[in-house]
This record gives sequence, C-alpha cells and structure tokens, in this order.
Amino acid sequence: MSRVIDYDLMETELSASGSSWTAPQAHGLLCSRLSLLGRAGIDDWLVFLMNDTPSAGAETDSVMGAATRPGDAALYLHEAALATHRQLSERQSEFEPLLSRDFESSLDVATSLAQWCEGFLHGLVSGPTPDELRSKLAAEPISDIIKDMLEMTRAAAEGDDDEEDEAALVEIIEYVRVATQLVYEELADLRNKNTDDIASGTLH
Repeated sequence: MSRVIDYDLMETELSASGSSWTAPQAHGLLCSRLSLLGRAGIDDWLVFLMNDTPSAGAETDSVMGAATRPGDAALYLHEAALATHRQLSERQSEFEPLLSRDFESSLDVATSLAQWCEGFLHGLVSGPTPDELRSKLAAEPISDIIKDMLEMTRAAAEGDDDEEDEAALVEIIEYVRVATQLVYEELADLRNKNTDDIASGTLH
C-alpha cells in the first residue's frame, strides 16, 4: 500500500480535522464512493467526513478551494484519496483495505475490518439511489458481497483473540480486498454514467 495511505496517519489527520470517522470507516466509505462516482467521489467523500465537524463549512470549503495549506489534515486526506483512486482505477495489486495491522490482537484487527465494511456499505447506499443502482446492488455478485460484509460487521462483536482467528482474518482480509476490486469493476458502467451526469450538471 502506498505510504500516503497510512493507518496511523489517517487516524491522526481525521482527528485533527475534527471528524468522528475512524480510519477504517473512512477508507471503506472512500472505496465505495469511488466505485460509484470515480474521481468525482473524492470531493463527495470529503463532504461526508467533514459534515459532522465543529467547523464543517470551513473545512469543506478549504478542501474544495485554495485555502488548504500543505500539511493540513484536509490536504492529506485528499492525497490519500487520490492514491486510493489510482490503486482501484489502475487495478494495482497493492490495493488493500486500510486496517489496523496489530496482529498481536486479532480482535482489534477484526474490529477495524468491521468498521471498514460499515463505511463501505454506507457509501454504497448514501445519496441518491436510482433504479439502476438498486438493481446492481440486488444482483450477484454485489448482493453476495453486501451480505458477507454485513456478516463481518456482526461477527467482530463476538470475536476472541487466538491463533485460529488470526489465520482466518488473513483470509477474510484478502476476500474483502478482492471483493472491493470486483465491486469497482461491476459498477464501471454506472460510474461512467454518473461521471457524465456530473459533468453535465444532472447529478448532484
């Protein structure tokens, strides 16, 4: 994974911006918004992250305009989003969900995986949901991926720390990594249509 997409950095910068999102939640949300909107999903994602901060309007304006200074939390988030978009759009094998890598505690990793899935699922259903998107989400393989991710969000609450869990987590993380790339590919036609609609001003 690109060094710009770093778990600890993402946590730090989200906290600095005043956002209540965790790093895994934010990255999961980003991946689904990119799947739906392409690069245009980055600004959409930043609005999601900043709309619950004490200075929501000012933060969002600084992200969208020239007020952002090098080193600002918003600038880092934008750079991390661009890197993630490159990984998905260029089908880079280095793409992976942004999770805690503390395998001394498989429960912590499972919790961050559940948060990632929560963010990803939230991003799929947030905003306008036209019939075409509903059909995509209800059909295989995306419908199966949604069910699996929902199960992962529930399973984390019941997890324990042991070697068997750690081995299973490695497999589950790989599944989520591949599933995310599959969703991105499955939504290509809809994403291209959304991009055209944004350019023409018919999708907001």
